Amino acid sequence: MKNEVVISDVTVVGGGLAGISAAIAAARLGRKVALVHNRPVLGGNSSSEVRVWVCGATGHGVNRYARETGIMGELFIENQYRNPEGNPYLWDLTLLEAVRAEPNLELFLNTDVREAEADGEMDARVIRSVTGWMMGSERLIRFESEVFLDCTGDGLVGFLAGAAYRLGREARHEYDEDWAPEVADDITLGSTLLFYTKDVGKPVRFVAPSFAKDITTTSIPLKRVIRSGDSGCHYWWIEWGGELDTVLENERIRDELWSVIYGIWDYIKNSGQFDAETMTLEWVGSLPGKREYRRFLGDTVLTQNDILAQRPFEDRVAFGGWSIDLHPPQGMYASESGSKHLHADGIYHIPFGSLYSRNVNNLLFAGRNVSATHVAFGTTRVMATCAVMGEAAGVGAALAVIKGVTPRQLRERHLADIQQAMLKSDASIIGLRNEDEADLARLGSVSASSTMAKIRLDQVVGEYPLTADFGVLLPLEGKSAGKLELLVSASERAELVVEVWDTGRAENYVPATLKSSAKAIVEAGTRQWVAIPVERDGVGESGSNIFIIVRANEKISLFKSAVPLTGVLAFERGVLSKVSSDLEDHQPDQPIVEWSMKRLVRQPFCVAFETEAYAAEKVIDGYARPYGGPHSWASEPMAKERSEWVEVRLAALAEVSEIHLTFNDDVNEDLINLHHHETPFAVIPELAKDYDLEAWVGGEWRKLAQEQGNRKRKKVHRLTESVATDRVRLVVHATNGSDRAELIELRVY
Repeated sequence: MKNEVVISDVTVVGGGLAGISAAIAAARLGRKVALVHNRPVLGGNSSSEVRVWVCGATGHGVNRYARETGIMGELFIENQYRNPEGNPYLWDLTLLEAVRAEPNLELFLNTDVREAEADGEMDARVIRSVTGWMMGSERLIRFESEVFLDCTGDGLVGFLAGAAYRLGREARHEYDEDWAPEVADDITLGSTLLFYTKDVGKPVRFVAPSFAKDITTTSIPLKRVIRSGDSGCHYWWIEWGGELDTVLENERIRDELWSVIYGIWDYIKNSGQFDAETMTLEWVGSLPGKREYRRFLGDTVLTQNDILAQRPFEDRVAFGGWSIDLHPPQGMYASESGSKHLHADGIYHIPFGSLYSRNVNNLLFAGRNVSATHVAFGTTRVMATCAVMGEAAGVGAALAVIKGVTPRQLRERHLADIQQAMLKSDASIIGLRNEDEADLARLGSVSASSTMAKIRLDQVVGEYPLTADFGVLLPLEGKSAGKLELLVSASERAELVVEVWDTGRAENYVPATLKSSAKAIVEAGTRQWVAIPVERDGVGESGSNIFIIVRANEKISLFKSAVPLTGVLAFERGVLSKVSSDLEDHQPDQPIVEWSMKRLVRQPFCVAFETEAYAAEKVIDGYARPYGGPHSWASEPMAKERSEWVEVRLAALAEVSEIHLTFNDDVNEDLINLHHHETPFAVIPELAKDYDLEAWVGGEWRKLAQEQGNRKRKKVHRLTESVATDRVRLVVHATNGSDRAELIELRVY
C-alpha cells in the first residue's frame, strides 16, 4: 500500500456532470484542481454504467431557446458531432477527453473518498483534507486544498465534514409549497436500473432467473408502458426505494430492480403478447441510478415558489427549465401516474447562495445535493442543470481561492466578478449582459457587409390547415408601426383573425397579455400573401418578442417554411406530446404545455415581417443568447464566392492580444447524449464553418487568424503577438449549412 498527499487549490469529489463542469471551470481560471471519482468512468448517471439521458432546461423541447451553453454546451455539441447514434461508450470518451484537455486538472478515477478532516465550531467549520482509497492500485491518497466541492450526489463529503443538510420532504407550511406534504417525512425519489435490448435477426429464447418477479401479479402492467423494442430511459419508471434509505439500502434496492427488469423481459419474451422472438437483452445495469439523498443547506434554499415565479435572484449564476417532476414514493408499484409535472412559464434562475454550505466555510456543492427543497429539487436534479450549477460552483471556488475569501464573502463582496467570469466563458446567466471593462469592443461601433432587415420565409415545405389555433413568435425591433404577412391558402372566402400578445418576460415564449387584434378577408385561392397590421405601441419596449396567435379556421391553411431562422418560432395549441396519460401527468392548462413547438422545430410558418433585430450592433450589446430577441447579427443570404463580414471599430487605438467569438449554435435545438433522438445534421447549420479574423494595421487588413471546418460555438483566438489596431473584423466565407452569416458576440482584449 502506498500513502500519498496531493495538494491543489481546489478538490472536486464526484465525477458526474456537475463535478466535471466544476473541475474544468476552476482549472480554466488557472487553479490547480484535483478531480476525484469513485468509478472507472466519468459521467455519473449519464455514464455507460447507468445510461440516463442528459436532460436539462429544454425539457425535451418544451422550453424554447433553453439549451445550456458553457461547458455543458460544449459537451452537447461535441457529442452531437462524434456520437450521433448515442453510443454510451463514446459519451464516456467525450467526457474523458474534455477533462484530460485541461492542463491544470489532475484526474483520480476509482478513488473512493471515505474520510474528511474538518475542524472549527459547528457554524464555521473548515475542511482540511479528504482521503480516498484508489481501488485496484492500493493507494491511500490524502487531498489537501483551500476549497472543496462536494459533487458526489449523495453528499458524502459534506456529511463527513459536518455540513448542515436536509433529507426527505419538507412540510407544506415550511416554505408555503402547495406540492409539499402536510407533514414532513423521510421519503425521497427512488432509484432506477435500465436495460438495453437488441434485435439479432434470429429466434432467441429467454429463461428467466429464479429471482425474476412475475410482474402480472403486481400493479406494473396496469399503469406503466411496456413495449417490445423500448430500452434505456424509456424505462425510467423502473424505480423503487423512495420509502427506504436509498444509500443504506442500495443493495436491496438493486436486487428488487433486477427482479423487475428480468420479470419485465420474461413478460415481453414469453407472454405471447409482444413481437419479440428475435429480441435479446444486450445490457442490464448493475449500478442503481439514484435520484435523491442529502440536500445541503446554503444561505438560500431554492423553493417551488422561486421556480414558478421565475424569481430573478440578484446572485443568479445558472438556470434550469425542467419541470418540477416528482414521482410517487412507491415507484413502479404505485397506482397513480409514474410522474407529475409542474411547469413555470419558462426557464428559472438558480442563485449562488444555493451552491455553498451555510456552516462549512470552504465547501461548495453542485448536482442533486444543492440547497433546495424536495419540491424544487424535482427540477434541479436533472443532469444538464447539475452541470451548469457545477460550472458556477467551480468558478466560485476558483475565485474564492484567487481572492482569499470564503464563498459567502465572495457572494457578498465580489458577486459581479462571479457573474462576469461566467459570461466571459459563455456560461449563460439569463438576463445579465457583458459588463467586462476589459472588453474593448463594448465601447466600439459596428458595421457589416449586409444585415437582414426583413424576415421573409417563403420556401414552402408543407401546407398546414388551421384546424386549431397556431402561434408565431417574432422579434419586435424598431419603433414604427408595421405589418405581418402570412402565406395562406383558402378553400373559399374566409376571415383570418390574428392577435398580438406580449410574452410577459424577456426569457419567456408564451402568450401573456393580449395587446391587439386584427382581421383580414382571405379570398379563395392558394399561396397568397395576406397583410395583417401589427400595432407595435404598447406591445413592449423595442427589442422584445411578440407572440402572434392565428385563430383556427378550417377554410384556411398556413405553410411551413423549409428554412429556419433564429428568433422565429412556430407553435400549435393543445398538442401535448407524452408517452401515456397514465405514466405522465403534465397538467395541460399550463401555458408552456398548451403551446407546443415540438412538431415544428426548425420549421416555422412562412411569414414576412420588418425588424431591426439582426443589426450588426447586436454583437456588442452584451447578450450572448436569445432574450427578448435573438441578439445576433445576421447577414443577407450569402452569394456564391462572396464572403460576409462584421466589423468593430474600437473607441481608440489599442494593443489587441485576444479576440472572443460566439457563434449561433441554435440553443433552441434539443440535443441529447444518448438514444432519445438524432439530429439530421452533425453540426449546427448556423455555425460559421470557414472564417478569417482581421485587424486594420498600417492602412490595410492584416489576417490574424484563419479557421476552417469550425463546428464550435465559442472560439477564443489568442494572438502570438499583440497588434496595435482600432478595427477588428470577422470575415465569414462559409457556414455549416445556413444561407446567412451569423455572429452573436465579438469581444476584444
